[in-house]
Amino acid sequence: MNEDQKLQTEKQQSSFRATTILAVRRDGQVAVAGDGQVTLGDTVMKHKARKVRKIYNGKIIVGFAGAAADALSLFERFEAKLEKHQGNLTRAVVELAKDWRTDKILRRLEALLLVVDRDNFFLISGTGDVIEPDEGVMAIGSGGAYAQAAAYALLRHTNMPPAEICREAMTIAADLCIFSNDQISIEEL
Repeated sequence: MNEDQKLQTEKQQSSFRATTILAVRRDGQVAVAGDGQVTLGDTVMKHKARKVRKIYNGKIIVGFAGAAADALSLFERFEAKLEKHQGNLTRAVVELAKDWRTDKILRRLEALLLVVDRDNFFLISGTGDVIEPDEGVMAIGSGGAYAQAAAYALLRHTNMPPAEICREAMTIAADLCIFSNDQISIEEL
């Protein structure tokens, strides 16, 4: 790993403390949830931000952790990739990750994207990572590990639908992570 990649990785690890995004799939349904807290340093600036949105005619849900302006820029680029590849999510994700990692300006963007459709889950990072989980749960952000653990337990031991699992798991994460709150927004497919 060269110095630029090391710096980028360190920035990502230190800057993604201010959110929790969770995706859950069960029985052909998908839900993605995000908390609403926005922090600047150690100050809460906003409580009801929407960090999860539907794109590509409501067929794909994207959530982000990191710098909002950077994530919005990546959303636009990602939507352009989807248009170029006629909605082929896998191809669009790979192309965005390649551009993000190799472009001098893009690789300075500090965000992680969680992208889902009815059949696929992907985490995309500026270091070129494209990760697809083994099970129907994925989370990012500072409260991601808490939300993911809670979602696994609920998925394995209840019959709750994905949106309910997301709401409950995000509430648990908000109770544990000081950078997440219980102002939860959920999008479903």
